[in-house]
Amino acid sequence: MVITQTPFRMSFFGGGTDFPEYYKKNGGAVISTTFDKYCYVSVRHLPRFFDYKNELIYSKIERVKSEDEIVHPAIRNAMKMMDMHELRITYDADLPARSGLGTSSSFAVGLLNAFYALKGKYADKRKLADDAIYLERVLCDESGGVQDQIAAAFGGLNRIDFDADGYRVSPIIISPERKRELNDSLLLFFTGFSRFSSDIQEGTKRAIKDKEAELKEMYALVDEAEAVLTDKSKSLSEFGRLLNHTWELKRGISSSISTDSIDSLYKKAMEAGALGGKLLGAGGGGFLLFFAEPDARSSVMKAMDELLHVPFEFENNGTGVVHYSPESYEPVV
Repeated sequence: MVITQTPFRMSFFGGGTDFPEYYKKNGGAVISTTFDKYCYVSVRHLPRFFDYKNELIYSKIERVKSEDEIVHPAIRNAMKMMDMHELRITYDADLPARSGLGTSSSFAVGLLNAFYALKGKYADKRKLADDAIYLERVLCDESGGVQDQIAAAFGGLNRIDFDADGYRVSPIIISPERKRELNDSLLLFFTGFSRFSSDIQEGTKRAIKDKEAELKEMYALVDEAEAVLTDKSKSLSEFGRLLNHTWELKRGISSSISTDSIDSLYKKAMEAGALGGKLLGAGGGGFLLFFAEPDARSSVMKAMDELLHVPFEFENNGTGVVHYSPESYEPVV
């Protein structure tokens, strides 16, 4: 049996510029971090006592006789891609799916990591990210960018740059004290479930040609935000104000990104003292993130008392195998 642990991510700046349709022409970059909320994927070979060949346990339970019968597109395509058979796969997570934290990509990365380990093979973080991008964007034909798979695989607080040749992951150099200050300034709240990310991302993809000016400005904000983080002479409050600016730009890309209820909640938090924030992920629901200085934290918490507050800590490790018990397995010929 293999069990993998893969973190979820929060993206601060540059979302949308990680679409290949955009960055291959204009370049792109994001700043994101992973944090200590995870999905867990366990994989083992299914004993041959049953009249089905694969058992998949996630929000549903599938028991099928062939990989072609699997409903879950990522599992079906991943098993075919890696020639996996006769499996019991279970999924568990600290936070719900469809909530704007890159959960589907974290699952894809964790699943592939488990498959490689079950085969007795090592896959480095770039290999896992590349394979997860191929799985979701090509084999599953889902719209979206490519930052989530990279963040889940690599872990940490990073700047990720994109161009026609691929991507580069650069850790943001920041002191432990300043990183703690940033962590303590961020508040995360669950607003409710969003629609499927790929549905919203499809609208964003269509809008890219008409919103290049907004995306170029969002791209430029990555440099500004990185400068704030890495220059200890600058106040982190500017990071919060930049979050507000990038949120306003993001809202202008597609009407499906925000809703009246999200806008109302955002306004309440800002009136309570938040300096900025954003809805994480593709939009439509999920998690709201706010930046609030210490003297405003309690008032922002009170303003958001109808929502579930989720404390978190940044993490640096990315996906990993947390349990490995080799199996002897001979495929049926």
